[in-house]
Amino acid sequence: MRAFSFVFAACLVAGPPVQAQTPGSPSPPPGPVEVAPVLPEPEPSRRERLDTLFAELKREPETDKAKTIADRIQALWSQSDSATVDLLMDRSATAIGKKDEAAALDLLDQVIVLEPDYAEGWNRRATLHYAANRYGASMRDVEEVLKREPRHFGALMGLGAMQEELGRNRQALDTFSRALSVYPALKAAQDAVLRISDELAGQPA
Repeated sequence: MRAFSFVFAACLVAGPPVQAQTPGSPSPPPGPVEVAPVLPEPEPSRRERLDTLFAELKREPETDKAKTIADRIQALWSQSDSATVDLLMDRSATAIGKKDEAAALDLLDQVIVLEPDYAEGWNRRATLHYAANRYGASMRDVEEVLKREPRHFGALMGLGAMQEELGRNRQALDTFSRALSVYPALKAAQDAVLRISDELAGQPA
């Protein structure tokens, strides 16, 4: 808020005396009024935007509308704020498309060294390990993703899939349920929870 400073002083000025205002005489026009400028609202941070989108995602029951919100979340996740990391991520995607796993892995290793707090670097490397059936390495990378973004439904779905494939059904059920807690309309998670629940219901406790 702008601060105004007023200085009051009494001065004797030579000249004709000032006439007092008589009753009924017009008031002098008011002087200009200074108005403090209205500052624009600050842009919400990425974390604030994610929090808003996740709140919407949790409330949205329709699959298609929820998918649109999830896509917006993933777009925010992909932002690294580093031109170098963005370039390395683009090159890793190209390498993966060409099935050049060694090059893709090398590029993602560089991403993680440069930006260890960038969850998508870990997530993409986890996906690459999963595709190569290196479940141990993939799970370790998923753990790093979830340390940075516990609501990462993509990483949770990948982790649940590996746990189910390894026969760890109770762990998988818990993981898929965690995915549903942040993305209730995710049909793949809904189907997995129903499938595993049915399997566990037919097994001895």
